[in-house]
Amino acid sequence: MATTPELGFCGVFSESKKIVNAHSRLFLALSVLFLLPLSFSLIAFPTLQHAVMESDTDQTEILLSYTNHQRIGIRTIVLSLIYFLTIFTLSLCATGTITYSVFHGFFGRPVKLASAIKSLSNSLLRLFVTVFCAQIIVLAVSVLIRLLVYLVIEWIGFLGFQVSAVVYGIGLGVWGLGLVYLQVNWALACVVVVVESSWGLEALRRSAYLVRGMRGVAVSLLLFFGSVTGIMLWSYSGSFMGLGGVGNGWKEDLIFVVGNVAASALVNLMLLHSVAANTVLYMYCKALHGELAGEIADEFAQEYVSLPFDEEKVPNLVSVVQP
Repeated sequence: MATTPELGFCGVFSESKKIVNAHSRLFLALSVLFLLPLSFSLIAFPTLQHAVMESDTDQTEILLSYTNHQRIGIRTIVLSLIYFLTIFTLSLCATGTITYSVFHGFFGRPVKLASAIKSLSNSLLRLFVTVFCAQIIVLAVSVLIRLLVYLVIEWIGFLGFQVSAVVYGIGLGVWGLGLVYLQVNWALACVVVVVESSWGLEALRRSAYLVRGMRGVAVSLLLFFGSVTGIMLWSYSGSFMGLGGVGNGWKEDLIFVVGNVAASALVNLMLLHSVAANTVLYMYCKALHGELAGEIADEFAQEYVSLPFDEEKVPNLVSVVQP
């Protein structure tokens, strides 16, 4: 007898892991195409940027000219812009293709690499617009909170009281909680863009609706993958910072390359399971809102479908058992 999947962090992570393992070759190919270059860029860029700036600084100290300082600034800006565009494009492509593959893998449909990449023609631009809208809202909220904190500080000073660091801490805490709240509500926005026809503000609203009742799971996924990935990037980037310079020797260069490849593989794994878990969370949220039973009934009309309607359990959760 099939057991009902657990509606929690472990259940979502376990289900996403099963889907990834069932289509391991496909997700390996997508990782090599998008996630591995993204992971390598995130880890190696700080080291390479440090090496370039260190080299230019040595030349500047010798020549002591204004034009060299100007050239350093232009080179840094251009390098940073290329880096940002690269990781932004890779992240959108990875999110679109992996979400598409996990969604179809959830239903047991065969997914090919060509079809996953082809799906970007429909989702890439919509993902860009949706992310852009989200960033505009985040920027507006940040400006509003800073303005409110400034007004509070001015008001306290006007009353003759001394402004302490507590006020700044409260403002920073409110800003952080606001960003986390938005991030949790928009956790499913990219999945909505890829799977449904919604995009932009509509995708953000749709995500906020679906995540109701599952915000605890969304927070757990956000904290787990965000903290682990962040710690990896911080520790690995710091570890290799001194090995990326010019003329360090072939041993240092070899350690730098091998270390970055190994670290990139680990970060790649975390990013892959993060996107997959978000897609599975989307399916669970649809089941919780009673939107998934009809889709699965149509998809598996000729196969065995288990629909647990125990009122004491989470309603409308659909468990599909394939022979």
